[in-house]
Amino acid sequence: MPKSRSTPKLTRRTALAGLSASAAMLAMPRLGRAADETIRIGFPTPLTGPFAAEARDQVKCAELAVKLVNDKGGIGGRKVELLVRDDKLNAGEAATRTLELIEKDKVHAVVGALSSAVQLAVNEVTRARGVIYVSISQSDTINEAKDFSKYTFHEALNPHMTTSAVARQTLKKGMKVAHLVADYAYGHEMLRGFKRAQAAIGADNVGEILHPFGAADYSTFMPRLMSMRPDVLCISNFGRDQANAIKQAVDFGVKQQMKIVVPVILHNQRLAVGPDVFEGVVGGANYYWGLETQNKTAADFNAAFKAANGGAIPTDYGAYGYSGVGSLLAAMQTAGGTETDKVVDALEKLQYDLTKGPQHFRKCDHQSVQSVLVLESKKKSAMATDNDLFAIVANDSGSDEMLRSCSELGHAT
Repeated sequence: MPKSRSTPKLTRRTALAGLSASAAMLAMPRLGRAADETIRIGFPTPLTGPFAAEARDQVKCAELAVKLVNDKGGIGGRKVELLVRDDKLNAGEAATRTLELIEKDKVHAVVGALSSAVQLAVNEVTRARGVIYVSISQSDTINEAKDFSKYTFHEALNPHMTTSAVARQTLKKGMKVAHLVADYAYGHEMLRGFKRAQAAIGADNVGEILHPFGAADYSTFMPRLMSMRPDVLCISNFGRDQANAIKQAVDFGVKQQMKIVVPVILHNQRLAVGPDVFEGVVGGANYYWGLETQNKTAADFNAAFKAANGGAIPTDYGAYGYSGVGSLLAAMQTAGGTETDKVVDALEKLQYDLTKGPQHFRKCDHQSVQSVLVLESKKKSAMATDNDLFAIVANDSGSDEMLRSCSELGHAT
């Protein structure tokens, strides 16, 4: 299958479209700032569209990270402000909002985005302006040399890490595997990761079907998938696409024939369609609140979030907002302020533990090395509470060995 990074709605070509009038701004030196001013963090995220639930959770957790720092006096006595902007899950919109954050709002750094293509658009703008960007959405591409810059940091897991962990827990040699894949960068990268993992395990690929981003009707795909007679069906999509695809697969009786696996199992989508639909589905995750019984950091994070949000629990993608902003602010504390080169150096050396255990950024590509959870959705009778959604099947501790090599990504070693 030829690789495509995005659907027409999410193309990188549109990322800087309409910004030609701002081209001169990209060549202008950034204005100096008073050392005692508020530290401003830009936060583009899709508050509207099919990923809105995850985006809202990210904002809540990012706001918590800022609050906790401000409650302790800020950074060198400077308060921190989070400037949230709706990127509408559109690369061009995200580029526009990011440029405004840099040029009009004078942000010191940017964290955010919730799409493979959108984060690449944000990254194009930030690296052109020499502004630190911490991405909190899955992508393999953003770490590759052609898209990387010294200002680019990737806090989220990437598809290679996620699919490898899930495949190790669900696939065996000789199994037949079929794929239903969202036809944009996220789906393509997850498919590539699963196929790479399958080859290493010795599982056989029996077919792949692409579906449009934002599809509502999957009825034409299910008979074709069932005719392939796989042992495992990997559904690689996100947000409401995940909920819709799994619900319709169950309606067609797919679970009676095969195991359903997803690269990223989403807290909000599981809540949206209930336990019966998701029962037995296995997927990867960066975070699950249930870690609190095993990990003190998770317990502390949960407690802080509950205190700030009326007893609610943090979600998986919400946790990225907390760790993405939190790691940046920790580096600013170490750097003694917002001077970009000093903060970059501090991020490269940072050893942090904000939600689930030790993390650090690999120097060659600034990928956050971290644990990967593999979760299985519980049946209703096994749920102790309404939030007791998943059983933790595995918790792979983070190591450089779980990543693609620096040389494979095009970086000098």
